[in-house]
Amino acid sequence: MDCQNFDTEYRKSLDWLYSQLPMFSRVGAAAYKPGLDNTLRLDDIYGHPHRGFKTIHIAGTNGKGSSSHMIAAALQAQGYKTGLYTSPHLVDFRERMRINGEMIPRERVAEFVEDWRKRKSDLRPSFFELTMMMAFDWFNREKVDYAVIEVGMGGRLDSTNIISPEVCVITNISFDHTQFLGNTLEEIAAEKAGIMKPGVPVVIGEAEGSIRTVFEEKAKESGASIYFADEYGGIKAMERSEGKWNCTLSDGEVIRVPLAGSYQKKNIRTVLCALSVMKKRDIELDEANIKEGLENVAKLTGLRGRWEQRSENPTVVCDTGHNVAGLSDNMRTLREVYGNRKVKFVVGFVYDKDISHIVELFPSDARYYFTQASIPRALAAGKVAEHFKGRGICGEVIPDVKEAVRAAFNDASPDDVIYVGGSTFVVADFLAE
Repeated sequence: MDCQNFDTEYRKSLDWLYSQLPMFSRVGAAAYKPGLDNTLRLDDIYGHPHRGFKTIHIAGTNGKGSSSHMIAAALQAQGYKTGLYTSPHLVDFRERMRINGEMIPRERVAEFVEDWRKRKSDLRPSFFELTMMMAFDWFNREKVDYAVIEVGMGGRLDSTNIISPEVCVITNISFDHTQFLGNTLEEIAAEKAGIMKPGVPVVIGEAEGSIRTVFEEKAKESGASIYFADEYGGIKAMERSEGKWNCTLSDGEVIRVPLAGSYQKKNIRTVLCALSVMKKRDIELDEANIKEGLENVAKLTGLRGRWEQRSENPTVVCDTGHNVAGLSDNMRTLREVYGNRKVKFVVGFVYDKDISHIVELFPSDARYYFTQASIPRALAAGKVAEHFKGRGICGEVIPDVKEAVRAAFNDASPDDVIYVGGSTFVVADFLAE
C-alpha cells in the first residue's frame, strides 16, 4: 500500500476510534470504565504483549508526564530501545506512543485498528483501553528494551495496572478527578498507591503527614520497598536560570534541565531518585547519559506543552497545568520568572471540573481572554467568563483558542507576557498547526 493510501486508512482509523469508542478526555465521565476486566480480556486476546519488555510505571496527580519523559530520555541516552506511553495527546494522536522519540507510524495505527475490527469480538473496550493495547503490541513487535508507562487516571483500577514493572513512581497527590478517585487526599493517595507490587520498589515524589502514612502502609501491605524523593541525597543545590533548572549533584556535576516551570524542581528530584533506584535494580545508567538525557529531554522524547515558550516580544508561553496544584505552580512561575511584567491570560476549562477554587488562583490585575477548546467536554467560553466575573474579573469572550491568542497578541506590548492554559485541551488547540 502506498503512502497516500496509508494516510487515508490512518484517518479512517482515527475517525473510527473517536466515533466508536468513548474517550474520557473528550467526553468525560461517560467514557470512564473502572476495573481491569476489559483490559485483562484484551490482553489475553493479544497474547500479553507487555510481558515482552521491561517497564517503569508512573502515577501521580501532576508531573507524571514530565517525569515519564525525563526517565525515558535517560534510558534512551543510555542506548536502550525505549518505548513511552503517555496521555492525553496534544496535537497528534500518535504522541501517545513513541519509541526512541519517534511516534508510532500511521500505517501501524491503521493495521491495528483493522485487525481489531476484523476480530468481531463481543468486547467493547474504551478508547484508552484499546489505544494502550495498541502501544503494548507495537512495543512488543519492535522489541523495545524498556517502556515507560504513564497511568491514565488513578492507579489501582487504571488499565495500565496489568504490567509488572521494574520500578513504580508516584509523583504527588492533589485534588483531581474526585468523582472517580475520592473526595479526600487520603482516598486519592490510596487509589494511586494501587500500582504498588510485591517486591517492586516505589519512589514517592511528594508526601507529607497522613498522605505519607497511606503510602507507607500500602507499601508494607503490598511488599514494596519505598523511597521518598525528599530524602534523596544526590542533589546539593537547584536553581533556575535562563529558563532551565540547574541541578548540582553531590559530586559537583551540573545538569541543566530545560523545563522552566516551578513544579519541575520537584519532578527533577523525583526522577533522579527514581533513576538511582533503577540502578539498584541492575538497570545500567551512566551519569553522563543521565545528564545527556535530561538536558535534551524535549529533543529526545518530543515533550510539549510544559512551560513551552512559543515567541518573544511579546513572550507567549503555554502550560498544561489544569488543577489547583498545577495552576498554583504556574502562577508562582509567572511571578518568579517574569516579575512585574504585565500578563495577559488566554484561559479555558472543561465543564466537568469544579473550577471555583481554580479561578481564585488567577490575579485580578490582568487582562483576560476567555476561550474554549474544540472538544465536547469544553466549558463554554461565556460560562468561563461568568466564573471569573464572580471574582470581579472581566475580559473578552472569544470561543476559538487561536483567535483568542491572536487577540491577546495584537493587544500586547513587546514586554508583555501571554499565558495560554487552564486546560490541556486549550494548549492542544493552541499548538495545533
